[in-house]
Amino acid sequence: MRGSRISGMGHYLPERVVTNDDLAKFIDTSNEWIVQRTGIEERRWVEGNVGASDLAFEATKEALEEAGIKASDLDMIIFATLSPDINFPGSSCILQKMLNAPGVATLDIRNQCTGFVYGLSIADQFIKTGMMNNILVVGAEVHSSGLDMSTRGRDVTVLFGDGAGAAVVSASETDSRILDSKLHADGTQYDILMVELPASRLKERITADMLDDARHYPVMDGRNVFRQAVTAMPAVVNEVLEAHGYTPQDIDLLVPHQANLRINQMVARSLKLTQDQVFNNIMRYGNTTAASIPIALHEAIQAGRVKDGDLVVLAAFGAGLTWGANLIRW
Repeated sequence: MRGSRISGMGHYLPERVVTNDDLAKFIDTSNEWIVQRTGIEERRWVEGNVGASDLAFEATKEALEEAGIKASDLDMIIFATLSPDINFPGSSCILQKMLNAPGVATLDIRNQCTGFVYGLSIADQFIKTGMMNNILVVGAEVHSSGLDMSTRGRDVTVLFGDGAGAAVVSASETDSRILDSKLHADGTQYDILMVELPASRLKERITADMLDDARHYPVMDGRNVFRQAVTAMPAVVNEVLEAHGYTPQDIDLLVPHQANLRINQMVARSLKLTQDQVFNNIMRYGNTTAASIPIALHEAIQAGRVKDGDLVVLAAFGAGLTWGANLIRW
């Protein structure tokens, strides 16, 4: 039966390393405060005028090389980001231009931290139907240019990093394939993690007074997000496993979204997973939202943590609220 598999991956991180001690120079915080609450020790931030598509381009080149195809062999580019280069058009079109692949279909998706999981599911469906053969799924973010670099924004600013991850999803007739995806959302709580401005629902999308009120910076009800995440992520992992007769003990590797190390540790405990069954890299990169899972998955592969035949689960929770999981036989 025709299915889809990840045939190549790539990731890219800016060279600039920003440690917690660096942040403490201009924000009322400390390395101990950040590590205790989030597990994050450092993150990468871009320098100069760099957009999400610039990072995506570097990750994509590596993914295409691993897959052994050219950009012109792609049927579609799916770009997951909450930090697009410009308001419109979408970053997938900008990336397509960089790749010199005119005519390839493009799609931007706005599922925030769950973006790569959603994107992988979309690619899987296009390929399973026979409509397409090779789809690029990329998650890329530049958060650093949109953060409140003052103590007022401390709780959010310390969390986020910049980066990109990419996967080429190709048709497969073998046992190596994406087995299933489970996707969910709850829009009733959209405002517990959001960036409001610029907003088309306002007569003036952005004004000087709105800027003075810091409404263009991200806001988060951290405790509520934490509580929702540690419930939703284990539930969706169990859901996708049970649909195929598996249990958490069958997982060879869980790659969770890298939002908070404490969340991932609680998810692992809830699922009764060992340390060897979970991959985390948030300590080095912070929360790169849509980029976090592909970056972590590619690093896990490079570290030998993913082998042929392994059962791999990707799971995410983010703004929207959105959450989901992919089940993959590697």
